[in-house]
Amino acid sequence: MATLLRQTPLTCSGHSRPVVHLHFSQVTPNGSFLIAASKDGKPMLRQGDTGDWVGTFEGHRGAVWGACLNREATVAATGAADFTAKLWDAISGQEKHSFTHTHIVKTVDFSYDSSRLLTGSMEKLVKLFDLAKPEADPLKFEGHTGNLKEVVFLQDGRRIVSAAEDKTIRMWDVTTGTEVKKLDVPSNVTGMELSQDGEILTVTYSNTVAFYNADTFELLKTHVGPTLLYSASLHPDKQMFVFGGENFTMYKYDYNTGVEIESSKGHFGAVHCVRFSPDGELYASGSEDGTLRLWQTTVGKTYGLWKCVAPGETADAAAAATAIVNGNASNGAGPQEMKVEA
Repeated sequence: MATLLRQTPLTCSGHSRPVVHLHFSQVTPNGSFLIAASKDGKPMLRQGDTGDWVGTFEGHRGAVWGACLNREATVAATGAADFTAKLWDAISGQEKHSFTHTHIVKTVDFSYDSSRLLTGSMEKLVKLFDLAKPEADPLKFEGHTGNLKEVVFLQDGRRIVSAAEDKTIRMWDVTTGTEVKKLDVPSNVTGMELSQDGEILTVTYSNTVAFYNADTFELLKTHVGPTLLYSASLHPDKQMFVFGGENFTMYKYDYNTGVEIESSKGHFGAVHCVRFSPDGELYASGSEDGTLRLWQTTVGKTYGLWKCVAPGETADAAAAATAIVNGNASNGAGPQEMKVEA
């Protein structure tokens, strides 16, 4: 019996302008959490497996371009068009500190031990703040000639990687503040992610997804997509990846073969950001349409708000059974049907 299940995403509403960045925590005793950055200036925290709204961080006076959670989901950071990066208590929602910059902050990231915060901005600088001494001047990494797009800590805590609108990806030594590697790419980077095991950088530029060894910058694989791409994410087990871009569509591909597994429409605007959850059971996307959507990695599996029940076969083997996906009215997804065809 062939099973043909339609991908039925959960739609998380609440933002009034485009969603431009997403980040998951690791799995905590209370599950994983997801933070979304939006041009409406109000980053939102959600439950990672359901998309249920937890809270909104109030305080920025401009579009929020970047957001991240630490691994334990106890603190959050955001970067915005008001020339600040802010540190938040992710449990109470209270602002802990505001780091002033001289231009728009586009990207933020925590070190693995949550003791330091990286920012990348339209100052063309990467800055490293010691959260034990937030008033102290940051360490600055100079060399990029374009606005910063993404910054990430490598797992050893001694190196960071940055991507900018100068067609380069650079590695920096945190101890010395010096550039130790530089990678030239054919066009400006639109997205960059470090894999969950810290070994692979997933990079998008133009219509291409490229995978690089995070330690050496060796090119591992490339895949050309059907549209201008803005973001891609590698599954925690590194067997598949997802990406999205200008044509409103989400794509899922086999990492080893490069063969398309699935393409799904749902958004009504360009897809700006995609991320797999830490357990790999779903992936999230944020769009120009102002929504965040959650998609199942394995369609038809009971997980989170997806409750899939396939009735037993009838006497007529050609009859179609029905599986129901129970959505959540609070996040804008109602019950929807998927067909299981004999």
